[in-house]
Amino acid sequence: MASDAATKAAAAASKATSGAKPKYPWYRVIAAYMVHLYTAMGLPIDYYAVHALFVEKDMRLFLVLNCIAVFVDATDGTMARAIDVKKVTPGFDGAMLDNIVDFLTFTFLPAVAIPASGVVRNPQLQLLCAVLAMLSSAYQFCQTSAKTVESFVGFPSYWNIVFWYCAVLKPSDTVVVFTYVLLAVLSFVPIHFIYPSKTKALMPVTVVLGIVWTAMMAAPLVYWDDPWAIQMCKYSFAYVAYYTIASLVLFARGTI
Repeated sequence: MASDAATKAAAAASKATSGAKPKYPWYRVIAAYMVHLYTAMGLPIDYYAVHALFVEKDMRLFLVLNCIAVFVDATDGTMARAIDVKKVTPGFDGAMLDNIVDFLTFTFLPAVAIPASGVVRNPQLQLLCAVLAMLSSAYQFCQTSAKTVESFVGFPSYWNIVFWYCAVLKPSDTVVVFTYVLLAVLSFVPIHFIYPSKTKALMPVTVVLGIVWTAMMAAPLVYWDDPWAIQMCKYSFAYVAYYTIASLVLFARGTI
């Protein structure tokens, strides 16, 4: 009887141990939460971007702050994977936080900036563009299949980049509205687009050209309204063309 009791106790202890959550050192837990805090820094950056847009009425500062928020988004994932935040802080949904910040940075603020910037002069068309961007992006963010291991599925909600081009180049209302309608529709079309940091095919070319494109994109932010900087902005469309064509070719071949 004593032997049976001891066996049962040992089995129960073994089961409890196997089901117990692993404990991590305090410094690793702090590091994980610091990564979450880093992700959350996109929120005050976005808040100040709103201040720059509506209080200071400084479009260049608004775009600079948006770029900083995008940089935070581009780097926090690497930190999160390095520390393995999902395992270290299982009770905190970092992906949810990231999505909240991303929606504000890539979609909501650029949509709010449409009437504030005057990139579209007609009030009704301002509302149309803003609503199209927000609704199509909301659909994208809620799709479990919006991303694969190596690609985005549908237009990947780069609305801040769309707005950036509109604010710098100042095209006609017709061009702006056509662009917003087309990209909103493409958000629902399951075409795969390159995920620059994950798509293996053509990655060296994509990354190198992406760095050049980033530098060209930054020119108008440093030299606002300078004809030379605006010309750089126009030249940067070469990367947009590469990205689109390469994505379509890789998708057609079944590579992404």
